[in-house]
This record gives sequence, C-alpha cells and structure tokens, in this order.
Amino acid sequence: MIMQGQWWDTDIEQLNLRPAPICDAYLINGLAGDSYPCSENRMFKLKVIQGKTYLLRIINAALNTHLFFKIADHNVTVVSVDAAYTTPYGSDVMILTPGQTVDALLTADQPIGMYYMSIIPYLSASSLAPAPPRKVINSLIVYKGATSTTSPSRSLMPSQINSVSTAHRFSSNITSLVGGPYWTLVPRHVDEKMFVTMGLGLEQCPSETKCAGPSGQRITGSLSNRTFLMPGTISLQEAYFYNISGVYTDDFPDQPPIKFDYANFRVHTDSEKKMIFPERKTSVKTLKYNSTVEIVVQNTGIITTESHPMHLHGFNFYVLGYGFGNYVPARDAKKLNLVNPQMHNTVGVPPGGWVALRFIANNPGAWIFHCHMDAHLPYGIIMAFIVENGPTPETSLQPPPSNLPQCTHDPTIYESPTTNVGLSY
Repeated sequence: MIMQGQWWDTDIEQLNLRPAPICDAYLINGLAGDSYPCSENRMFKLKVIQGKTYLLRIINAALNTHLFFKIADHNVTVVSVDAAYTTPYGSDVMILTPGQTVDALLTADQPIGMYYMSIIPYLSASSLAPAPPRKVINSLIVYKGATSTTSPSRSLMPSQINSVSTAHRFSSNITSLVGGPYWTLVPRHVDEKMFVTMGLGLEQCPSETKCAGPSGQRITGSLSNRTFLMPGTISLQEAYFYNISGVYTDDFPDQPPIKFDYANFRVHTDSEKKMIFPERKTSVKTLKYNSTVEIVVQNTGIITTESHPMHLHGFNFYVLGYGFGNYVPARDAKKLNLVNPQMHNTVGVPPGGWVALRFIANNPGAWIFHCHMDAHLPYGIIMAFIVENGPTPETSLQPPPSNLPQCTHDPTIYESPTTNVGLSY
C-alpha cells in the first residue's frame, strides 16, 4: 500500500482558516524522504525482485491537494480506480484527487538498481494564497541485489505544478472493464437531469475581523449559487426520518439561478454581481427510489477556476465525460460515453470545465455531494440528496440505533468571527 499524505506543524484549528495554511510537508507512507533535511535518511523503501509483478494500492490521503505520482523509468498498468475495475491502462504518471484510490500493476522490468517513487502537488487554481514549495517527495523502489552506493534514478515529474493537460490525459482515459466483476450497463433512461455550477465566491467579512479573500471579504464556495449550511442540532438523516420541519428545504435547483459565461466569468449585470455572493442555505434535492440521475457539474470562473474533487456519499457514479469551457448540450451530449464509462465515487472537475455523471438512486437516506478538499468543506461546496424509501423493508431506511449520540450545537465551532473558522465537523 502506498499512502500519500500531508503534514502540518501547527494547531489543527488553523486548518479551518480561509484559506487554509500551506502544509509543511507531503508524505509517502508517513515519511517525507530526502527532500527535507530533517528526514533525508528516513524514506519509505519498497523492495522488489527483478521480473516479478506487484499490485500497488495507492491512496491519496492528503486533505487538500491533488497529487501526481510517478516511478522513475517504469510504467504501471492501472486496473482499478475507487475500487471499481478498469480496462487495463498503461501510464507513466498518475493523478489522484484527495480521497481517491488507484490499484496499479508494477512490473520490475528494469536493470537492478534503485528508482525514485515520487509525488508532487497539482495546483490548478490561480493564486489565492502562497503556493507551496515545488518539492518532489521521494520514496524508493529497491531491486534485490542493488548496492547501497547506487544512485537512484530520478522521476521526471510534470514540468508545471498546474499541468492541467497531464492531469486530464490520465483522468479522461480511464474506462470500465466491460464484463468484469460488478460491471453493469449504463442506464439509458434518465429520470432527473441536473446542471450544477460549482466554484468559489465571497461572503461579507464579519466586523472586526481581517479576512484574506479578494476585496477583504471571506472566501466561500457554492453549488448552483447555494452555500450549504450544516444543521447544528440534528442530522439531515434524522430530520428526514422523523419528518422534522425547519431543518432543511427541499428546493435545491435543477438549474443555476441565471445563465452566464460560466468558465469565463465577468460581471456585466447586477444579477451576475449577485453570483459572487451565494445564498447560504441548507438545501436538498429529493429523489424517488431507483430513479436515474444525471448531473453535469460545471466549474465556474467566479474568483478562480480550480479542479474540485467532487465526492458522492452512498453511491458509485458513472463518469460519462469531461470537457473544458462551458458544457453545451447540443454539442457535448453526443460525446458522452455510454458504453464503458469509468465508475468513481470521487471525480476531479477540470478547472474551467465540466464533468457529466450518472447514478441510480437505490440507497435510501440522506447523502451529501461535496468537494473532497477538506479546506473547502467550511466553504460550503456541498449539497445533499434525500433518496426516498423503496417498496420493501429491505429498500427502506432503517430507524437510527437507540444509542445514537445526539448532536450539540456550539456556535463558536460553526461560525467563529475571531478565528474565521467556518463549519467544523
């Protein structure tokens, strides 16, 4: 297992600042390797035997950063993403979004020696905060028989920290393994079609507080111009199960409030100006059990374009297609892959682009759909689906356990004007 991560030398509460502080190091299996003087002699080493093939289970456990992954002088064959089998895909570099997993086959087919296995951050946003140092974080592939005096072969990483083309090439080339375990046909009939804009915005900076966003405001985020407010005293699931009113509204829109040039945002009208300051609301979309839902998630250029890893709880979804610029149904719908699309539970939306998803709502209950960067949860890049019960007890939501802990509401945790901490979980 290859576990990628981030490390901060700071109080954990500081990670809720907007924007979050830059991490002090990136890690491979808990070690920062020779890129840092304090850890140059502490590096993860994977020992291999020439000619053998190994299954690497790679996990991006970093909180806030997409990561490129590469092994010097070796290609790998991707066989699974997010625990769903893929058509075997050979690549020399991979991109993993926060929380994403890749299974890949590595064949030790090079001369006996040592080879760097490396990661480097992928930052797709224009600068809202200082960028982290461009350090390649190294671990080692060590062939049996290699001497300790051998100089490792270095990984040739993407030349730009915002190498959008490299990230897109890897992500868009993955397809499902047709006929493989757990493979299913893509549903052709769609019951619910949604077009959801996603990105950053601003909210008024609390009085007597210094905020780091543009024009001295506080950075926020939204889906279809709604910043999600997490309920403070009861969960969505309980509110739905017990039919408690006043906790959420069942009005998340199928379309954004206005149409505009999403990927190239410019303020031309008062309505477009209002898009900079999204509405704060606990808003959900209710779905019939077993309905098929299609969502086109459109990245916007409000504040900045950025690749956001969108994650759906409770379901896998088909990724039907990616694109850059604005999604145009008449042009782009015919390009969607309905034959062997990749299946994910987390997908990176291209910066200034879109991704089309489809899933079957066959899991009753309340499920959130949100950006998987931890720093963006307080921003409110979240919405929720409530899937109604099916026709049988087995397809219906079960009551909560009798020992379920009760929520408590602490205003200083959810909205602190002194620390600029947003929603906390």
